[in-house]
Amino acid sequence: MAFKPLHDRVLVRRVESEEKTKGGLIIPDTAKEKPSQGEVVACGEGARKDNGELIPMAVKAGDTILFGKWSGTEVTIDGEEMLIMKESDILGIIEDEAAAKAA
Repeated sequence: MAFKPLHDRVLVRRVESEEKTKGGLIIPDTAKEKPSQGEVVACGEGARKDNGELIPMAVKAGDTILFGKWSGTEVTIDGEEMLIMKESDILGIIEDEAAAKAA
């Protein structure tokens, strides 16, 4: 892919939601909400302060994130639907439980 977000923007691939509820009911496509969880595909270099100093990004490619329901702009890149959003639209990073225990 030849796309690099600018400044404090990130390119996100949505993570597919579950097909069944915990009780075993199958959720039809028409009733599914778009997931608010995704994987960071690419990041810009970060925002700049008024004096020109770079503010580094808190997320990196490969991070699994949680974002607001209406966050980002939907785009199609190489035939795949993705989101471009500002870093401030990201609510948090979801850590792998095994990695969190090791840290």
